[in-house]
Amino acid sequence: MSLLGIILLQVSWLKNNVILREDQVRQKIDNVSNILRDELTQYKMQFLPPANDALGIIPPLRMANELSKRNTIHARLNQTELNDRIQKALNRVGLSDLKYEFALLAKTPGPFDQVEKQSFNFEKASQDTVSNYRPPMAAIIANNGSSFESPPDEFLYIIALDYKKIVMKSLTGSIMLAILFTLVIIAAFFVTVYTMLRQKKLGEIKNDFINNMTHEFKTPIATISLAVDALKNEKVLSDKTKMSYFSGIIKEENQRMNKQVEAILKASQFEKQEVELDKEPLHVHEVIQLIADKFLLQLQEKSGKAELNLHASNDLIKADDVHFTNLVNNLVDNAVKYSKDNVPILLKISSQNAPGKLVLRFEDNGIGMSKETQKRVFEKFYRAHTGNLHNVKGFGLGLNYVKSVTQSHSGTIKVESTLGKGSTFILEFPLDMSGEE
Repeated sequence: MSLLGIILLQVSWLKNNVILREDQVRQKIDNVSNILRDELTQYKMQFLPPANDALGIIPPLRMANELSKRNTIHARLNQTELNDRIQKALNRVGLSDLKYEFALLAKTPGPFDQVEKQSFNFEKASQDTVSNYRPPMAAIIANNGSSFESPPDEFLYIIALDYKKIVMKSLTGSIMLAILFTLVIIAAFFVTVYTMLRQKKLGEIKNDFINNMTHEFKTPIATISLAVDALKNEKVLSDKTKMSYFSGIIKEENQRMNKQVEAILKASQFEKQEVELDKEPLHVHEVIQLIADKFLLQLQEKSGKAELNLHASNDLIKADDVHFTNLVNNLVDNAVKYSKDNVPILLKISSQNAPGKLVLRFEDNGIGMSKETQKRVFEKFYRAHTGNLHNVKGFGLGLNYVKSVTQSHSGTIKVESTLGKGSTFILEFPLDMSGEE
């Protein structure tokens, strides 16, 4: 509402400025009419004969009429000269760019005045009273009391064409300033709203991360606590087999928590660009084969399998062995975690060469992703909603880490997915040409 109020205030201010400026321009045009009236009257007076009634000189009627006709503005000034005088008057009041039409009329005994001079489009311009402005006429009346017949009264009419254009031109700076000010306010408003929404989203992500972290740490801590309590039991203390079993549980759960902490630290290091990669020539097919073997038991537990179609003739890239192995591990682990219930996992990993590149595809038949999830799947701490179930473990760092590692190796990654049908991750890495024999 406050933004709307500011915009309406700006519009109202501009509207009032336009009205005020229109009044000022009309006043200047009126002044031009008054200036021309005074100047042309004075010009006309200088050609009148002196008052000579006191001398008893009464000129013949015909001579008086001839003198009267020769002393009019119409007779003394041609159309160009009259036009120049009008233009000079406009220049004096600061309206040099104003277009106009004019007409010079002489008063007659009849009902209609006689048109002595007029510009080409005067009649047409006089009909448009919306865009044009017609100031009061300039009455040019000269009479010095001579016995000679006074010249007829003359009237100069001026029509200012499209005078509102002059108004808008003079207000261009103010209008642009007002528009700029309004745009700045609107931009600030939307930046504020965007920041608020982003902060809200970050708050939700933070809360999800804390909830996930609490859940992920709560289970191993509880398991370790139970194992420690069991080790205090005298029967367990006297049985080496049970001692070894519970000690193994503690070690396994400790390793599990350690992995989660390492995942958080790695994500933080990549975000701060504090990771130093030890890039060496690496055969990608060997890494993929190693990770596929590692997940063999997990895939078999779900009646699944991994199909390796590694057809790239050149799989040599420069990469950090540890981080690249983690990258492949995360993608395979992601396919296992987000598989469908009671549906055998089918993971297809393929490779092929493009000019100067190695292209990898990780394709699964899991639950897939919505369009919204695909846009955000690489965001830090983001996890696709899978209901209130916690069967999918993690902090939402896996794919963010995968993208960070990919980019740190000058590679690219994108995802193609259909909800309910599965996902495909496509990665491209530059080949290590220096390793070719």
